[in-house]
Amino acid sequence: MYDYHIHSDFSMDCKYSMEDMVLEGIRKNMRTLCFTDHIEFEVTEKKIDMAFRTKDYFRKTNQMKYKYFKDIEILSGVEIGMQPHLNKRYDSFLTKEPFDFVIMSIHSDEGKDIASGSFLNNKKPIEATMKYYENVLNSVKNFQNYDILGHIDLIDRYFKDFSLIPETKEYIKIVEDIFEIIISSGKGIELNTSGVRYGLKYYHPKIELLKLYKKLGGEIITIGSDAHEPKFVGYDYKKAERLLRDLGYKYIFIFRDRKKFPIQIA
Repeated sequence: MYDYHIHSDFSMDCKYSMEDMVLEGIRKNMRTLCFTDHIEFEVTEKKIDMAFRTKDYFRKTNQMKYKYFKDIEILSGVEIGMQPHLNKRYDSFLTKEPFDFVIMSIHSDEGKDIASGSFLNNKKPIEATMKYYENVLNSVKNFQNYDILGHIDLIDRYFKDFSLIPETKEYIKIVEDIFEIIISSGKGIELNTSGVRYGLKYYHPKIELLKLYKKLGGEIITIGSDAHEPKFVGYDYKKAERLLRDLGYKYIFIFRDRKKFPIQIA
């Protein structure tokens, strides 16, 4: 089992140490954990950088890697919070750092945070949804220094009333455009199992989008729990793997040193 979306106290929204997460991964017989702690440039209206010191980060991941090498593989990744105007800044940052894996996610726009609800304020549901996907489309068009697009339908989980989430058919065309760029660029998406923990009835992305990605020729996909607590390490991994298999996916992918490797789904 390969969990490629894990956080630790190097992220602002996690209070647990890497060792806490690693020990839980060992307990659950995980084969690989890839830490993907947050780097968020220019967030909130004050444009604050929420970032860890990479020197300390690699020191800690290497410590975990060598301390527990007999029990589990530990890798160093990052989850970047992309905004359209940050392409060059993120590219410069990532070019200098030896990450194994990079998730690109869209968490905010023009200082408005999706998780806090400020991005959704004063917008009709379909207006907010389309604005979000336009940002995703802009990001995949203009940025290449990433491996996987994170939780593509993330916005769904932050509607206060899930009945307001627009039907997939209302925005499916822009998602198709996003997927076509991702596929032609040799990038991939993740199956992020955290959606159900937020009360949704599906993972990220929902089944309709997983089917669309497959239909368009998409193959590169990782599985990640998005765990911010040890108990969620490897969350629903086997169910997620079965879902991918049932939808016709033959492989999940793992990354080391920014290189991708297919692992056949049992």
